[in-house]
Amino acid sequence: MARYPNPLPRTPSSPGIPETTTPQPQQQRPTVLSRSPETNVGSFWDMLAIRLIFAVVCVAAGYHFQPFGLSKLFAAIAGLVFAVAVILFEIRLRRASLRRLIGAVVGSILGILGAYLTSLVLMNTSMPAGERSFFSLIVFLVMAYIGLIVGANKGDMLNLQALGGLFGSERNMRHTFKLLDTSVIIDGRIADIAEAQFLDGAVVIPQFVLHELQLVADSADPLKRQRGRRGLEVLQRIQKIPNLDVQIAEDDFQNIPDVDLKLIELAKRYDAKIITNDFNLNKVATLQGIEILNVNQLANALKPVVLPGETMRVFILREGKEYNQGVAYLDDGTMVVVDAARKMINKTVDIIVTSVHQTTAGKMIFGRYDERGASAAVGVAAVEPRAVESGGPERPPRPYYPEPGR
Repeated sequence: MARYPNPLPRTPSSPGIPETTTPQPQQQRPTVLSRSPETNVGSFWDMLAIRLIFAVVCVAAGYHFQPFGLSKLFAAIAGLVFAVAVILFEIRLRRASLRRLIGAVVGSILGILGAYLTSLVLMNTSMPAGERSFFSLIVFLVMAYIGLIVGANKGDMLNLQALGGLFGSERNMRHTFKLLDTSVIIDGRIADIAEAQFLDGAVVIPQFVLHELQLVADSADPLKRQRGRRGLEVLQRIQKIPNLDVQIAEDDFQNIPDVDLKLIELAKRYDAKIITNDFNLNKVATLQGIEILNVNQLANALKPVVLPGETMRVFILREGKEYNQGVAYLDDGTMVVVDAARKMINKTVDIIVTSVHQTTAGKMIFGRYDERGASAAVGVAAVEPRAVESGGPERPPRPYYPEPGR
């Protein structure tokens, strides 16, 4: 996982992002990727080189020493098999937590110590030497294996305070990686959430998500091209947030064609959460045990709570389906159906909430517009200022022409 400075400098063009075929001089695509040499340390190619060197050393050692009386060819093959087994074991250990590793080591040491004490007891018996050596070896293997398995399974129960906070840093780093999906980047609300400092840990942008975003930005469809460029601008905005750790994940899964499945596999590898607003990805990832942060669910949770009997002011936008109904919308998109408000279209009115219904599409509010109460309120507002200004009841207007006899 590569670490990038925050924010990234804006350059006219970048080799990682191809220019679109439709020139637009007034709008320049933000550069998202600008790799630096120090960020490639520990990448896939570095690990591959280290493993190849280890395999070559094992093959050369087997070819030179010829263990167990093997020929040079079979000894070299045995060295290669040993190197492959060690590399596979190392790859599997990388996925284990530090708690489990320490638990496995402690359990193995205790098992070996128990096997050694058992062998001391066997040495003081009258058992033949061959059988005693056999039982000692069996006890050693069984105790070491049981200690390894039990210690690894019970490693999560280690007391952090008794160990002086040795695992405290790992606990703080768990579940701090948050992967961004293409849909949530194009949506743009994730930038507002990040600016409000509701995101902690590291925000990870996978390389294959960036590639998909670039393909959308280079699409021949103007609508898709606009959405892709909006996503790149959102990424540039996220990287400029000073207190946010933005990283680029170089990991890729060549045998998986779908981007959503790649995102799930990457979340499993880093024990990360996925930020998305895709309904299908949400369901599939949840079934596989991946934690999801859904922006749509967050927006629904932040909608204002309205209780029946409260008064609220809305703008009647259009006519409802039923007779004499009007429809209004809140700022978050919540639909408000108002009875007796058909005549108040394109006007702002005060309504009384009658009921609130939660549906699969969201929340719906039903209200009632009291025309008599509104008329009385308008009449009071029209009379009271004139009475205050004149200091009493309104005087009749003076006639324009004088009356006869005056």
